[in-house]
Amino acid sequence: MKKAHTNTGQPKALAIQFSDFALDVCKYITTDGDLSGLFNLIAKEGARLLNAQGASILLLDQEHSELWSQSTVDGEVIRFDSRLGIAGAAISTGEIINVPDAQQDQRFYTGIDTKTKKHTRSLLAVPLKTPSGQIVGVFEALNKKGGLFTPQDEAMAQALATQAALPLQTTQMVRQLQIKHRHLQEENNQLWKEVEGRFATQNLIGHSPRMQSMVRLIDQISDSSVDVLITGENGTGKELVAKAIHYNSPRARRPFIALNAATLPHNLVEAELFGIEKGIATGVEHRIGKFEQANKGTLFMDEIGDFGISAQAKILRVLQERVLERVGGQTNIPLDVRIIAATNKDLQAAIKNGVFREDLYFRLHVVHIQTPSLREIPDDIPLLANFFLSRYCEMMGKTSKKFSEGILRCFRNYSWPGNVRQLENEIKRLVVTVRRTTILEEDLDEIMRVNIPTPQTSLHTRLRSLPEAVAEFETRLIREALLVCRSNQVQTAKRLGLSRQGLIKKMKRYGIVQG
Repeated sequence: MKKAHTNTGQPKALAIQFSDFALDVCKYITTDGDLSGLFNLIAKEGARLLNAQGASILLLDQEHSELWSQSTVDGEVIRFDSRLGIAGAAISTGEIINVPDAQQDQRFYTGIDTKTKKHTRSLLAVPLKTPSGQIVGVFEALNKKGGLFTPQDEAMAQALATQAALPLQTTQMVRQLQIKHRHLQEENNQLWKEVEGRFATQNLIGHSPRMQSMVRLIDQISDSSVDVLITGENGTGKELVAKAIHYNSPRARRPFIALNAATLPHNLVEAELFGIEKGIATGVEHRIGKFEQANKGTLFMDEIGDFGISAQAKILRVLQERVLERVGGQTNIPLDVRIIAATNKDLQAAIKNGVFREDLYFRLHVVHIQTPSLREIPDDIPLLANFFLSRYCEMMGKTSKKFSEGILRCFRNYSWPGNVRQLENEIKRLVVTVRRTTILEEDLDEIMRVNIPTPQTSLHTRLRSLPEAVAEFETRLIREALLVCRSNQVQTAKRLGLSRQGLIKKMKRYGIVQG
């Protein structure tokens, strides 16, 4: 009876010791988190609990197919091929291996004894397995004092291996997340540099006084959060100017939200701008509007003159109070938004006609930037043309091309009713259609070649009658207007100050066929 009592008492005592040890491990994980120190603790306590001469934890480096010791009792660090030794066998089989005499086992790797200057006799190797079953290393105990490792020792070693595998898996996951986060941060920083570089003021090309003045003004206001009104014809780069202001300001890494009023149906304007609450109508879900999307950043409202009077009044309230209410909501939502508005309309004329609020105009008109048309900066046209030529040759994988002096002269003399957008599209077409390395006047679109004299033309042959000159001038104006209005006859007639029937008659008279 006494003997039985002794035998049952020893496992109980070991269980109590292991429980204390497990608590120590948990405390270590939550307070320190250092794997090296944790594995030293497990190796040291493992050797004591198993009554072994020594213990170590070997981690699996799958990328290099190596096992290496994170720690040993004596602080030794070793590294070897993960296919070698009894540890390697435990890795490959996933099973506990209990060897009574390692020197007689053909799997034993003597190189470890040579490095550690130890003589291994009995050896117990237990794979470190994560809860998903992935093997991440091996726990080893060597030289059982006073005998061989027992099945109870195997169970204890298995419990120790579990204690080591759990924090190892957690730490590996944390490290992977940290690496991924670092890579994402690096990638994000690189993308931001590219975005900020793309919209730097250096990309507003031109050396004319008008362009220099505009760039200086953008630089002066970038550090502030004042609202800006940009006016100019279609195709003059108003949105590019807005982005230059935003991406050169302290708000650069906050949202830049663009909204074109001309494309919004009138019944959706308020929901798009201010958002809408769920349940205001059947099937309507909660949605935040453009103002909230741009919070802490910049809201670019293009074609501001196309908003109706009702929407203008609500925009004015937001600009004055810097709060909004969603459609169907009753809560004031504070905002920190920089407003950049743009239009190609004459807002002062719109005010006189009663279609634009004067108070909103002055609220937006804190800083006014006028983007010049191309015909106002003819000396900058060659710079822009060569910039687009280089960009699109590279983007489209075409051999580098150049413009002849004659075509650059034509660019300067042409009126460019579509401004920079028209110039860019014409150069895209030239890059695709011209195979020569030098682009000539004859390659230009027909509209731009109306006034190009041929080399044989003499002064006498260039003289025309007044009706001929008027016909040529009207033909060119109609062609240009059709181009800008995308062949919409109603808009073209309105732009030219004609009725639609009057436009059709002139097109028939001059033989103008729509493309």
